[in-house]
Amino acid sequence: MASKVKVGIISGSGLGDSLQKIFNCNDVTSRESAKNDFGYPSSDLYHGCINGVSIVLLSRHGPGHKISPTAINYRANIEALRLAGCTHVLASTACGSLTESIGRGQLVVPDSFLDRTNSRNGTFYDGTSASYSGVCHMPMEPAFDLKTSEILLQAAKKLGYNMRKGGTIVTIEGPRFSSKAESNALRLWGGHLVNMTTCPEVCLAKEAGLLYAAVAMATDYDCWKDCEDNVNAADVIIVFKQNVHKVTDLLLEAVKMVGLVDWEHDILKLKDLIESSNVSAKS
Repeated sequence: MASKVKVGIISGSGLGDSLQKIFNCNDVTSRESAKNDFGYPSSDLYHGCINGVSIVLLSRHGPGHKISPTAINYRANIEALRLAGCTHVLASTACGSLTESIGRGQLVVPDSFLDRTNSRNGTFYDGTSASYSGVCHMPMEPAFDLKTSEILLQAAKKLGYNMRKGGTIVTIEGPRFSSKAESNALRLWGGHLVNMTTCPEVCLAKEAGLLYAAVAMATDYDCWKDCEDNVNAADVIIVFKQNVHKVTDLLLEAVKMVGLVDWEHDILKLKDLIESSNVSAKS
């Protein structure tokens, strides 16, 4: 292995309770034991190893998908992965498509976001924890780690999966879906996908010094497309389950590829960025 890494995997809708069995994770840290300055993570942490690369699995919505998007403790989830020693995060997410060019079942590696949430803690730097003191103005371009995202694309190519490079995810508050007017407005803003969980997860991962990338799957056309049925939860899960093996295979292959790369420079570069973005440390 080129450098010591540990990959946190955040499983979203449709994957929640299955990955720990597929990835043969035998060691478990209870969510009570993983409690940190920001509270309890959504689920227990499941520890395993793929081709010599340590992994930690976390279910974003908790066992049985019982936690709504707004109620997810994103800060506790990311902090739990950081404290577990993770250097990377690979996240899966089910999304609605906002463009003709992304059909049902299409895999996408997003490269930017529009945050339309309004009821979530979006930063670690609010005086809650001594581990995150000061005020940190973290740049969000690039929002997703470029090198880790490229590995997802390479893994898809190796597996023969059609995967789109780049796309803007709009994160809405939820748990309701968009109105038709909202859906069309998000398209006008340049959104390619819409979901309920990327923000603030991606932002927090960067603040925590974790190299974050996501695999998004389009499951529907939200409600903007007149010739299609409007989005509903049952259909979303059906489409995701029809394609879930692709996401699982992709994550497995990506973890293997992460372990073949030297990440020391990237980890230190992000650490330096965090330090330079903390204006309180310079005052």
